[in-house]
Amino acid sequence: MNIEELREICLSVKGVEECLPFDEDTPVYKVMGKMFAFYGLTPKDGEFLVTLKCDPEKSPELRERYRGITKGYYAGNNMKWNSVYLSRDVPDALIRELVIHSADEVIRALPKKKRDEYYLLK
Repeated sequence: MNIEELREICLSVKGVEECLPFDEDTPVYKVMGKMFAFYGLTPKDGEFLVTLKCDPEKSPELRERYRGITKGYYAGNNMKWNSVYLSRDVPDALIRELVIHSADEVIRALPKKKRDEYYLLK
C-alpha cells in the first residue's frame, strides 16, 4: 500500500478530521476530536508506517503474526496502539481493516452522548 491509498482510507471514515498538530510531515486523523491514526516516516529506518488504535486483546496476535505490525511507535508499552509498516508483510486488505477498526475503537470509547452524535452524522 502506498501513502496516498492509506490517506484515502483514513479520509473515508465518517466524520474524519485531517490535521497536522505535531509537524508538517505527520498527518493525524480524528473522529469526534479523538485521534485514530497518524502516519509518517520512521526516523530510524525511513520506512512509512501508520500508527493505529487497536483492541488490546487483538494486538499480541497481530504482532506475532506479522513482522510489519509492532507496538505503537511513540506509544510506549501501550497495547492499545500498533504501528503498521506499509512496505512489509501486512496485506493491504488488513491495513484497510485495521484503519476502520481503529476508528471503531475510538468511537466505542466515546461517552454515549458523543457516540450518539457520531451515529447521527451523515
